[in-house]
Order: sequence, then structure tokens, then C-alpha cells
Amino acid sequence: MTGTRAQPSLLVTVAIFALAFLVPAWPWLSGAVTVPYDAKSTFLPPVEFMAHAFHSGESPFWMPNVFAGWPNIADPQSMLTSPLHVLLALLSPAPGFRAVDGVTFAYLFLGGLGLILFFRDRGWHAAGALVTALAFAFGGAASARLQHTGQVMSLAYLPITLWLLARALERVSWGYGALAGAAAALIVLGRDQVALLEVYLLAGYVVWHWLDGVGRRPRLRASILPLAAGAIVGFVIVALPILLTELLALDSNRPEFGLLDAGRGSLHPTHLLSLVFADLFGAMDPKVDFWGAGGFAWNERFGMADLFLAQNMSLLYSGAFAPVLLVVGVTRGALWSREIRFFTASLLFVALYMLGRYTPAFHAMYELMPGVTLFRRPADATFVFGALIAIITGYLTHRWLDGLPGTRNRRIVEIAVAVVVIASALWLGQTTVGLNLALKPIVTGMVYAAAAIAVLMFVRRLAPLSALILLAAFTIADLAWNNAPHESTGLPPAIYDALRRDTQNETVALIKQRLATQEADHRDRVELIGIGYHWPNICLIHGCEHVFGHNPLRLKWFFDATHAEDTVAAPDQRPFSPLYPSYRSAFADLLGVRLIATGVPVEQIDKALKAGDLNFIARTKDAYVYENPRALPRVMLLGDWRVADFAKLIETGWPSDVDPHRTVLLEKPTTAQPLSSFEGAGNARIVSYSNTEVVIAVDAPAGGMLLLNDVWHPWWRATIDGVEADILRANVIFRAVQVPPGKYTVRFTFEPLRGAWTELRAKLRQRP
Repeated sequence: MTGTRAQPSLLVTVAIFALAFLVPAWPWLSGAVTVPYDAKSTFLPPVEFMAHAFHSGESPFWMPNVFAGWPNIADPQSMLTSPLHVLLALLSPAPGFRAVDGVTFAYLFLGGLGLILFFRDRGWHAAGALVTALAFAFGGAASARLQHTGQVMSLAYLPITLWLLARALERVSWGYGALAGAAAALIVLGRDQVALLEVYLLAGYVVWHWLDGVGRRPRLRASILPLAAGAIVGFVIVALPILLTELLALDSNRPEFGLLDAGRGSLHPTHLLSLVFADLFGAMDPKVDFWGAGGFAWNERFGMADLFLAQNMSLLYSGAFAPVLLVVGVTRGALWSREIRFFTASLLFVALYMLGRYTPAFHAMYELMPGVTLFRRPADATFVFGALIAIITGYLTHRWLDGLPGTRNRRIVEIAVAVVVIASALWLGQTTVGLNLALKPIVTGMVYAAAAIAVLMFVRRLAPLSALILLAAFTIADLAWNNAPHESTGLPPAIYDALRRDTQNETVALIKQRLATQEADHRDRVELIGIGYHWPNICLIHGCEHVFGHNPLRLKWFFDATHAEDTVAAPDQRPFSPLYPSYRSAFADLLGVRLIATGVPVEQIDKALKAGDLNFIARTKDAYVYENPRALPRVMLLGDWRVADFAKLIETGWPSDVDPHRTVLLEKPTTAQPLSSFEGAGNARIVSYSNTEVVIAVDAPAGGMLLLNDVWHPWWRATIDGVEADILRANVIFRAVQVPPGKYTVRFTFEPLRGAWTELRAKLRQRP
């Protein structure tokens, strides 16, 4: 048996893993396909924005390009807390698709490497470690939901943290404890549901270490120093980003999700069959109507139309070794061996969470586990579920190579389980769409399972290195075929050509051309509505300024004023509000909306438009492009002001008797006297405009109100010739500064640290 012979060295194991990793990753690394959807719409643009900021000498902490301004430093999706993305942005001014996709795979590689190190410390077979690392990187949600870059990163940190934490506890090392704290901090900075579950998992690992076996008190005492070192290092890393994000959340539209809403994002238990049959329900193939729970055929048959899941969440396949060895592990008792028991218990816990409303356990978790109410999809736990499946599969491979015993009765049970699983899949297919669609994935799964059994039987006869190579080769072939690039994970790069910085896309070119001729003080904005999923954040790449964007978070006052959705990828996702009721409105003019590009004629989006309200410019391949000739400048000097109830304006709209060319509405009174006859007596012009600093030259013979039509935020500061001045919230969402008579330089600067400290103190004083 291989267990009696020397194992391959760590260097050999890692080298084979690196070579094996390239095979399933090559379609992306070669540029033949690119990670689609959220990877391009949500995560690529901030990386491109950050890279451009670094190489142009600007700060990436504030984005002027979406939502009329956005505190990027506090946004979990900014990628500013991702070390590899920051490094990429520092190295390249325009990273591009392959480089950003490559960083995603680099994270998965590091996660796999962490598992190899964890297995080696336990003396488990190198072959099992390699199976685990490959299943982790290319199986389950890590493969099926590759587009969710942030969650993939959170997942990738887990094995590294687990390895460092285990060393810290077992070796009573404060050094490893500090490193574990740093790695855990990177998990926490993910600020997503995957990170939340991993924090609970790691905390459970510590508690398990304390309680498992004799000598509990000495173990607990010995762990204090390593855990304290980790806590201190972790706190230092996460304190500021978490504080900034928490303040952003308090100022945002982001609600907590009720139990009913969260339950709609549960994974139906039938999707567990995809552990055995890759793409059983047709989620990978655009030519197949998805027929699993939540699909049309399923809803008709079982009445489950309220399930709210992307179909790729049903893809759990982590290789054929996983289901085969899980059955063997259950029937032969290996899954409850002391050395793997924690991971088995964790798998059951995560599965209950993942299944959500389909078990009574999630209700208790929702009520008792802090943080759960912030997230809408229990099915996001599929990431952690896949990692645990990979770990257990590798461990069972190790046990198998050591000669895991079996009996005739146990083998009969194993065959019976296989028959039940196959019969269940056949029955589901027959009762929904018929066997024609279901038969191919079922037969494919059976073939791979049979091949996996044959390989497992054969490798027991081989030397450790030969066994490692054969198991790795089969795993690669299995995952490269069954989890090959598909609609959710790998699409032709040409689809996203508009996101290239050097694109020749005619809509982008037209927008750039028109904006290049604008007056310096205008800084006109655009709206890009219903063109495509990857368009809402495109201005982060091309330097334009979009009124909307793609982000689940928006500043509350901006959301209240505009009713902005998560995205405006489809025409019906462009809402209007009482304050912003149409493109022909005072608020559209104040926002400086000059160009409007829509995937359908604009009248289908804005039903209030009349002939002549917008000027039609062109019909491009992607869009209908219009101009609003009434767009106002970014900076204005006004003499007349009045106090208004902003909450009422949000409900009733802009007052019909207020001309935004002459009058600014303020949230509270100032010491200045309104100059109702003030007209043209002075001017304001932009001297310089960067991400985090706006410099304006003001000539105000009679004084007045300087209006900057960028979104108001408490972390901005203003000075008049170096003397600090209050920034007033104006026209519901914008900024104004009162200027005395004379000529001045007004400087707006974004100061997040000072601003956050001031805001935090104010919020603490408001608490009862």
C-alpha cells in the first residue's frame, strides 16, 4: 500500500499542482475566454479605475464616475483591500481582461496551496492533498460562480488562514498566530456572506481545538498567546476599513433582509444531486431551458416560482471522487474519524445554512447568528460547502490509500445508495422535462463515477508518486471536462470589447467625442440605460461620469432622490422619482445629464417625454443616443437661496416656482442674505478637478452661494483661500459653500479619515 512508503516531497507536490492547475485554467489564462457578468460589470471597472488613478498620480479613494460621486474607500467592492489587485494596479496602468482574470486564478492557486500545506502538516497523503487542492480550485461554486470575484477571494483566504491557525494552536506560536490574524483579517475585509461563514468556521475550529480530547484546560491556556497575537494583528488591519464600511452602510440604502426574503435565496435540496451529475439541470448550456428548482419546467410541476436564485448556484460538482468517497466514508465510518470530525460537522452545518428555508435550522441561524440578516442568499454558502467537500474528499483519498477497510455488507449498502441516487435523478428528469434532457448528464455522471472507482482501486497498487500523478491526472481530466468554461464562467472576450480602454466601440467613441467638446466648467454627465449588463460601470474605465452604476449600495440621499436601482442594465431597471421624474426636469439639468444612451428608444423608458425634449444624435449598434441641451454646469455662482424641506421635496418633487439657474435650495439657513435680483454679477470656474480635489476660482462681487453639483458627503471638506468653510447640503443631494464678496479660490478635498472620525463622534453623541 502507498501508505507504507515515503511520500513525494512538498516541492514535488507543489510543482505537480502548479502544472496541473494550468490545464483547467488555460482557457482563461490564454485569453480564449474571459470571466463574464459580475467579474466584468462589477469588479473589473474598479481595478481599471484604481490603476488609472495610481499611474496618473491621483487617489482612488473617491469615484466621481458613478452616482454623482461615491466613497470608494469604504466600498467592499472597490478592490482596494485586495493585495493582488492593488499590486496589479500598481504594475499596469490598464490591466485588461487576462490580467484581472489571472489574479482571480492566482487567488484560487494560493487557496489550493494552503490546503496542500494543511494536509502535509497532518501527515496525510500528498495525493489526497493534490485532489483536495484541485477540487477546491476548480470544483463547486469556485468554478460555477467564478464571476463573483469578491466571494472567490474570500474563499481563497480560508485554507491559508486555516493552515496558519492550526500551526499557531498546535505549535503554541504567537508568530503563526499573528500571521493567522492577518490572513483572517483579509477574510473579514471581504465583507460578504462567504467571509461571514468562514469567520464562524474558524471560530468553531478554535473551540473544537479546546474541547477535543483530554487536557482541555492546558490547551486553552496555551492558545491564549497565539490567539491574542492574531486578534491584535487582525484588529489593526480591519479596524479602519470596517469602520469606514459601517459608516457607509449607515448612510446607505442597504436594508437588512427579512427571513422571508432571505429564504427565497435558499438552495433546493435536489440541487445536491449535482455533486454526482455535473450540470444535471442544464445550467451550463444556453440551449437548454434550466429545469431544476426555480426553472420554468420545475415551477410548473412543483409550484416554486418564488425561488430567487441564479441557475449557476445549482452547480456543486467537485469531481467524481467526491460522491464516490463520500459514500464510502459514510458507510465505513471514516467521516467521523477524530482527525476529520470537525470538517464533517462543519459540512453538515453549512449544508443546513445553504438549504435555508428547506430545513428548520436556518430560522434559528437567522435569529441567533449575528450578521446573517445582512445577506439575502443562504445559497452563497455553496462556496464554503465546496471547500469542505474538497477537504473531506482529499482526506478520504488519504484514508483510501492507507487501506480503508470494507465488508461485503457495506459494499452492498454503497451499491444501494448509488442506485437510489441514480433513480432519484431519473425520476426528477422524467417528471419535469422528460429523460431526453436529463439522460446525458446522468449517464456522464455514471461513467465518471465508474472511472473514479476504477482509478481508486488501481492506485492502491502504485508507489506514492505514481498514485499522486494518476489521481491528479484523472481529477484534471474530470474537472476540465465537466466544469469547462460555460455561459456563467467563460465567454468570448469580444462580448466585452466596450470595456477595453482602447475600444473602438462606436457608442463609447461617440460619447467621448461629444464630451471632449464640452465647456470646461460643465463636466457633463451621461446616462447609459438598458444597453447591456456590463455597461453601468463603464465610465470607471473610460473617464466619463454616469449618473447611475452597478452596485448594491447607494448613498441614502441619492437613492431617495433618484430611486436608483442596483444597476440599469435593462430598460425597466431605470426608475424615475418625484424629484427626478423625467429627462425633462430641473433635477436632470442640475445633474448635468447631457448625453443619454439607451438600448431602446428613450420614449419607452421615459414615458413623460414630449417631442423636442431631447435632441436625437445617433443610432449606434448598441444604443440610441440623445442630448439634453438644458444640462447645467458643474459649478454655478448663485445669489438667491431659500430653505426647503428636503424630505418633502423627495416626496413631491422640485418646486415649480424655483428656477435652478437663479436659486439654490438649502437644508438649513445661513448668515448670508438672499440676493433675489442677483444675476450675472460674478462667476465661478473649475481650475482643476481630480478624484479627491476640486479647485474653483470664484469672482463674487456681491458674495453668494457657490454650488458644486457633486453629491454631498460628510467626508468632504472645503476651504476659501485656505480658511475652512462649511459645506452646505444643497438642492437635496449637492454641495454648496457660502462665499463673501470678492475673488477667492475655493478648494474641496476628500478627507475620509478626518471625516469618518467627525461623523463617528456625531453619531455616538446622537445615541440615547
